[in-house]
Amino acid sequence: MDADLTDEAVYEQIRAEEAHPGALSRRGLLRLSAGAAGAGLGVVLADPARAAAPALAAPAAAPATGIVKPLPPELFVPQGTNAEMRWEAMRGQGYTTPNDRFFVRNHVATPLIDARTWRLKLWGTGLHGSPGEDRPVEFSYEDLLRMRAETLTAFIECTGNNRSFYASQQGQQVSGTPWGRGAVGVARWRGVRLATVLERAGLTRRAVDLLPRGLDADYVDKGENLGRVRRPLPLAKALKDVLLAYEMNGAPLPPDHGFPVRLVVPSWVGIASVKWLGDIEVADRPLFSPWNTRYYRLFGPDQPAEGSAPLTRMNVKSAFELPFDATFAAGRAHVLHGRSWSGNGRVRRVSVSVDGGASWRPAHLRGPNHARGWVRWELPWRPRAAGRYELLARATDETGARQPDVAPYNTLGYLFGAVVRHPVTVR
Repeated sequence: MDADLTDEAVYEQIRAEEAHPGALSRRGLLRLSAGAAGAGLGVVLADPARAAAPALAAPAAAPATGIVKPLPPELFVPQGTNAEMRWEAMRGQGYTTPNDRFFVRNHVATPLIDARTWRLKLWGTGLHGSPGEDRPVEFSYEDLLRMRAETLTAFIECTGNNRSFYASQQGQQVSGTPWGRGAVGVARWRGVRLATVLERAGLTRRAVDLLPRGLDADYVDKGENLGRVRRPLPLAKALKDVLLAYEMNGAPLPPDHGFPVRLVVPSWVGIASVKWLGDIEVADRPLFSPWNTRYYRLFGPDQPAEGSAPLTRMNVKSAFELPFDATFAAGRAHVLHGRSWSGNGRVRRVSVSVDGGASWRPAHLRGPNHARGWVRWELPWRPRAAGRYELLARATDETGARQPDVAPYNTLGYLFGAVVRHPVTVR
């Protein structure tokens, strides 16, 4: 079998065609990810001193916003229970996004969890003995710290990042949080491979799907209680490169970013990287939740009634490290800085226009260019005359995917990957 079951669209087709999904062998699934497993992951041995480290004390209470960390206006744009990073806050920063300015995407309030009593519970028909939810296989925080640790530099991005541009650039109304460009960040994550924990829990050859679930409160949408956030994950992706992360940029996960443990699902839609992980159902059949049926599919006039296949890989995007309506001095030399990324792999080229798209120049790529991260770029600019300008950045990734001029419409405003028109003023 040569199908890529880490692609949810392919997997969704197989779900529909296979009368008995459990017929796929675990050996076959492992073969699908052979050569890719561990790619981009750095392996380090667990530090015994770390394994014995005491759990961190959690804050006494979360503020009214439901977000624990400070949200200074120079770093964030508040979005209800969410917080959008200001891109100008990344100017002068290194490759990764500092924890204090990493965007926050919460369905409800950030939960405050004591790592000393926290347990990761695995259960279901895809494990030996088919342990039930009431009698799961359990791992403590200390158990994970004692396992072999690995590191992964990867972006996490909300599927609705750039959503507001459907309205402002394309005149199309969509629903959802009106994110600008700042619902994305890159971090260096450290933790244990999910494949390792699944193996220790007794993964069987019958396993097909996982259903990770967070410990945040139930999510209520228009009066309907949908339960805790949970989103199915194909086993092949889980075995390929998914991390159970307990560190972010060299520090224990902050509460808003999943303390004590979260999933990091590289290159995929942010909802897959479940925060505050509490339990994982491992099943010998396909699993479903509102987060892969009602949400995180494409709906609209060009889609079937049930929507597209569940969304997986993020698309290619770019952003200037500038506020909208930034001001430049005429006749002086400036350097434009930005970053580009793609769920398909490395960005190979970035072109920049300073005249609204009439002409384009290649930007200079600099520094690391991780396949699951982003690349920084720069372009010198000396505007000669005062006036209003539109800056545009357009990236092309290693698969040849390039940012389009117009994003395909969908009613929930997902995956806006079109070139963003960035207005500035020259005086």
